[in-house]
Amino acid sequence: MLEVLFFLVLKVHQLRFLDWHPLNFEVNSGNCLGIMGRSGSGKTLLLRAIADLDLNEGKVCINGFLRDDMSGPEWRRKVGLMTSESKWWNESVGEHFEVPALNLLRELGFADESVLQWNVSRLSSGEKQRLALARLLSRSPEALLLDEPTANLDSTSVSLVENVIDNYRKEYSVPVIWVAHDQSQLKRVSDIRMSMNDKKLDELA
Repeated sequence: MLEVLFFLVLKVHQLRFLDWHPLNFEVNSGNCLGIMGRSGSGKTLLLRAIADLDLNEGKVCINGFLRDDMSGPEWRRKVGLMTSESKWWNESVGEHFEVPALNLLRELGFADESVLQWNVSRLSSGEKQRLALARLLSRSPEALLLDEPTANLDSTSVSLVENVIDNYRKEYSVPVIWVAHDQSQLKRVSDIRMSMNDKKLDELA
């Protein structure tokens, strides 16, 4: 179970501060919370704050472990964040994987392990996005924070990604927070849906 208790301030853009309404919510093990809202409403900031990437005040707990009791890197191994634009820092795909994750690669539409030898510079944006998901899940995170994870994907790849995430959360009882603008997608993938407006979350029917 992922529990989030936020109060007071989230710091963004160096000197800019946002005064947030207190956010209190839980995502049970194996469940998916879908969050939608207009651009700039704070959805990405919320995920980055949970991942401890931006300064914030509040408490986050997963499976009884408080974020404040861990180092940043240790916490981010527990809480896996996937953004709409993945980051790559080595030349080959395989250099970004601690373990090969061959089953994940096949489930995401890659024919065999030869993809691990590919140069990152030859990847399309859609391939990068699918490989970023495989890379993330290969690290066995205990919670998933997904920020537009199917951006830049065609309909076939969207289905692959949705199925892989759904299977992972159910098999490993992982709580998921999924941010998207596509309301129809959130209806497919989430158990509970909320809307972020004016720095607060409202539950949707």
